[in-house]
Amino acid sequence: MKGIGKGLIVGVLAVCLSGTAQGQSSEDGTVAVHGLSVSRADDRLFVSMEMDISDLHVGRDRELVVTPRLVGEGDSLCLPSVLIAGRRRYYHHLRNGVEESTQLYRLGEASVVEYRAVVPYRSWMGRAQLSAVEELRGCCSMPVAVGESGLLRLDLEPRVFVPVYVYLRPQAAPKISVCEGSAYIDFPVSRTELYEDYRRNPEELGKILATIDAIRADEDTRILSVSIKGYASPESPYANNERLARGRTQTLKEYVQRQYDFPDSLLTTSYEAEDWDGLERWVEGSSLQHREEILALIRSDLAPDTKENRIRQRYPEDYRYLLRNVYPGLRHSDYAVKYEVRSYTDVAEIRELLRTQPQKLSLNEMYLAAQEMEPGSEEYNETFAIAVRMFPQDEVANLNAANTALRLGDLAGAERYLAKAGQAAEAVYARGLHAALSGDYARARVLFGEAAAGGIAQAEEMLRQLEELER
Repeated sequence: MKGIGKGLIVGVLAVCLSGTAQGQSSEDGTVAVHGLSVSRADDRLFVSMEMDISDLHVGRDRELVVTPRLVGEGDSLCLPSVLIAGRRRYYHHLRNGVEESTQLYRLGEASVVEYRAVVPYRSWMGRAQLSAVEELRGCCSMPVAVGESGLLRLDLEPRVFVPVYVYLRPQAAPKISVCEGSAYIDFPVSRTELYEDYRRNPEELGKILATIDAIRADEDTRILSVSIKGYASPESPYANNERLARGRTQTLKEYVQRQYDFPDSLLTTSYEAEDWDGLERWVEGSSLQHREEILALIRSDLAPDTKENRIRQRYPEDYRYLLRNVYPGLRHSDYAVKYEVRSYTDVAEIRELLRTQPQKLSLNEMYLAAQEMEPGSEEYNETFAIAVRMFPQDEVANLNAANTALRLGDLAGAERYLAKAGQAAEAVYARGLHAALSGDYARARVLFGEAAAGGIAQAEEMLRQLEELER
């Protein structure tokens, strides 16, 4: 195309981290562009360049219109044009005017056109292509030839740290659970016989049976053992309390065995003659007048009967209060039903149990179900939240919950989970993510380095991202 040659030809350079793009000139066209710069400041986009038109040849009845244009995904924008006119066309435009945003130049009077444009910034511009539409016009502004030259691919979006989350699969393990409780069975004074209708016994015995019944009724569970431990209160003599604790526990075991016809090996018993630990806990939280003195006696190495006698003799008012209000609660039978829940392999069944009975699931089963969910979805995130609620001290559950919290932007919650996530390489890596997302790049680099040494492949990519962000 005569008068244009190859048009505007500019070498394309990547945008630097400051958000400014720089182009280089090429001298094999009739218009050379120098100092091409595209930058963003808040809500505005700045474009500047110098067009060297000293070698441009346009007849006196012709003109060249250069219009920089931004083309992005789904949108485009033409920037103000530059009109370089031959002699007759130049004076024509002086008499008749040009579009308000168009810069008019007469060929031969200027050798360099300093181009500056400022437009409102839109998100699509961050990755747009900047080009120049070149239109050669003849008399009456009729197009003679049109071309377009690419100038620069913009990269103005702010660089951000993009984490890759590494979840850890829990180890499969038998699902053994224990359901515990305490029953306060009333026995006649100094006797071991059990009367089912005596005082509160129907209610207290019912607690034990209801626990066993609930587990037995579930087809997914199997009872492994039922254990009962009996306690007596500290009134002396100790030998009598030992007899009562042992005998009453055995009586209660026989009662339970009759209700279910359990094999003898399924039921286990133990006893403690006097519940001094329970008394200590109560006194420690009390406002007794001689609280500290009584605690000192309880914690001493004195024989049980000696302790009890000294409390009674030295602090009679406090002792009477304990005897009337606290000692009855120290005569109790603790029970525990240990059971195993079957394994689940059907993901649909696991997802239903997550909604209705998550206590039946293992961490491994919850993880398996999560693999069938969309990462980052509400159901996916909730699965790991349920896992850590069911297993609050488990390191893997806390690690995975920390990843979910980081994904949701909950840095404080992630920090709490990471405190319980252990020292596995995956946990070190997650702490690196937390540091990076918190802006502590120095600590993040150290942690990612440790994680990489521990075999976490994703750590290398995170280190590369940090290096780019800090350029």
